[in-house]
Amino acid sequence: MKYENPVLFSDYSDPDVIRVGDDFYMVASSFNHVPGVPVLHSKNLVEWEIINYVLDELPFSKYNDVCHGQGVWAPSLRYHNGKFYCLIPFPDEGIFVAEAADPYGKWSLLRPLFTGAGYEDPCPIWADGKCYIVFAFVKSRIGFNSRLAVIEADEELKEIKGEYKIIYDGRDLAPKIEGPKIYRRGKYFYILAPAGGVKTGWQVALRSEKIYGDWETKIILMQGDTAVNGPHQGALIDLDDAGEQWAFMHFQDMGAYGRVVHLQPAVWRDDWIICGKSDDGLAGTPVPFGDYPVDFSNGVKINPSDEFDGDRLSPVWQTPANRREEWYSFKRGLKLNCCLFEKSALSDLPQLFMQKVQYKNFAVNCKCKLNLVNDGDEAGFAVFGKSYAYCCVVRRGGQNFLEIRKGEIGGEEDETLAKSQPYDEGSVSFKLSAKFESPNLLAYKFSFGGNAFTRKFYAEGGVWTGAKIGVYARGNGGKGSATFKYFRVTCTDNRIRE
Repeated sequence: MKYENPVLFSDYSDPDVIRVGDDFYMVASSFNHVPGVPVLHSKNLVEWEIINYVLDELPFSKYNDVCHGQGVWAPSLRYHNGKFYCLIPFPDEGIFVAEAADPYGKWSLLRPLFTGAGYEDPCPIWADGKCYIVFAFVKSRIGFNSRLAVIEADEELKEIKGEYKIIYDGRDLAPKIEGPKIYRRGKYFYILAPAGGVKTGWQVALRSEKIYGDWETKIILMQGDTAVNGPHQGALIDLDDAGEQWAFMHFQDMGAYGRVVHLQPAVWRDDWIICGKSDDGLAGTPVPFGDYPVDFSNGVKINPSDEFDGDRLSPVWQTPANRREEWYSFKRGLKLNCCLFEKSALSDLPQLFMQKVQYKNFAVNCKCKLNLVNDGDEAGFAVFGKSYAYCCVVRRGGQNFLEIRKGEIGGEEDETLAKSQPYDEGSVSFKLSAKFESPNLLAYKFSFGGNAFTRKFYAEGGVWTGAKIGVYARGNGGKGSATFKYFRVTCTDNRIRE
């Protein structure tokens, strides 16, 4: 069986992947979005499904409001002595740990491992009766980057021992090195890490017989003449207990689409891992397709559509701040209440229910029953990023109106692009078509209110994320509401001639 890259055409930034028996598990960055730290499962590294989240909410009060680009950066996942450990960095708060016996079940509450601003990308390893954590630094918080450090912890990752030690300075050979993942094979420790920056960098491997170095450096994967820029942060995965077969997963920054996930073959040569396609033992380049690493397919996939016919949201939905019970309920659909929100700009609205883009080309059809009561009550459909656009129904002067608006993160007010005559219907259908023009040009076309309006808009990624699509309601805190009956996403890749 053949797969095509990217295997996840969706924004799963900083993926870390492990194998436990015949199962593969992935975690990824979620930044300020809740629930946090998605847990994905696969049987073959190609077909993935969301099975859980590590965090129901972000455990700091500031995340009750929207904090763009903050929150969870690049968690790692490891399995040790019958437990799954997830190390979760918050660049302003420190390094925290959650654990679970079953990744499908309830994860423990976060506990701090070491606190303070400026630490990122932690990854543990148990070796020689000790536990070590390798991590990197956030220049905007601590004043420097391009260096990796190690600190010792107890076996259960409950406390650290001593101070950290810088083990590698990459300013000459691996500038902007970050995202380290540490492994051991034979007599060597290995650290795989991206260098050179998200959009134009490469992958390096470091190796040393001792955890504190000295570390040798080798470039193992680079863009070459491919279209896969970066290629950035990822994970090395063993495919069997004998350690004979390996694979590597990493992300590529695709602008409005976010950080999509690629799968590369990986082979050992002279005690160095080489990823991608390489004919001479030098750095590999990303492959456009390949054979399934595990010859098995169960056809699972992430389904972005939601009929809202149960009592809970599909796991594709996140909000940009910790959720509150009064925002929503389920009553013949997803009922969003017009909770109080006094600002004009949608950028700071915490009750935006959003999901990642899943396809290169797609269409969305979303039906909403209206119960707008007070002036200022509003319900709508948004394409969200650093700049964003949305279509909505708003109540003014005792009547409903259709409007299209746009805004920017950090802006004080959103601009109204078009508005209708009074709209008397009791429901509205929001529709959207999205077409790939380039990684940074994802063209959206809105239509709604019986095609009363159409508007073209170029999506833009958010703060460290791709563009998102979603729905919302807001107002003056009265009894107004909007009930979304369904949110149907259709892949149209086969209809588009690229």
